[in-house]
Amino acid sequence: MRRLVKALLAWSMLAGTQLAAADAENTSVTGEALRNAENRGLRGVPSTRLAALLTEPDRNTDISFSRSWIDAQPKALGDAHWRCLSEALYFEARGETVKGQFAVAEVIMNRVRSARFPDNVCGVINQGTGRKYQCQFTYTCDGAPETIREQRAFERVSKVARTVLDGRAPALTEGATHYHTTAVRPRWSRVYTKTAAIGVHVFYRHTFRTASN
Repeated sequence: MRRLVKALLAWSMLAGTQLAAADAENTSVTGEALRNAENRGLRGVPSTRLAALLTEPDRNTDISFSRSWIDAQPKALGDAHWRCLSEALYFEARGETVKGQFAVAEVIMNRVRSARFPDNVCGVINQGTGRKYQCQFTYTCDGAPETIREQRAFERVSKVARTVLDGRAPALTEGATHYHTTAVRPRWSRVYTKTAAIGVHVFYRHTFRTASN
C-alpha cells in the first residue's frame, strides 16, 4: 500500500510540473494568436491545450478555392443543418466565386458561435423568417418560392457547406458576422468594422468585439 501511495504522489507531482510548464509556455499565446483562436472556434479552450492547437499543422493546405477542386470532392451528405447551410449558400451566393461562397458560409458559422444569434445553423439562417423583409437572409422571407433549379450549382455549394461544417475551411473574414453585396450599402455598414472584400460581397463584424461575442 505504501508503494502505491508513493507512486501516486510521484505521478501527481510530475503531472503538476507538466501542467505548470504548459501554462508557462502559453504566456506567449496572446494578441493575434488569440484572435486566430477565436476565429477557429477555439475560444474557451484551456490554456494548457490552446498553444498546442495553435501550433498543430494546418489542416487546410489541401483546399483550393476553385471549381475544379470542388468538383473533385465526393458527393456531400449531411443532416438538417448541412441542408440549411447548403440552401443558404445556393440562394445567397451561388453566383459568387468559390472563395466567396466559403466566406458567406463562414459568416453563418461565426453567428452560430456568437451569443447574439441562435446557436445552431438552421436557427441562424431562419432568424426572423415570417416577417417580410425583416429576416436575416432575404431569400427566407422575400415571398419567392425556394426552388432549387440549378442542380449543379447546388451540388457545388453543398460541398462547400460540408467542408465548412467539417472544420476544414481556413478563416477568411476575420470573425465577420455580416455582409452585403457591392451593389448596396446598408446603414449598419457605416458603424461596423469592415474585415474583408471577397468577390461581390463585403464583410463586417461588430466594431467593439469579434464574432465570438
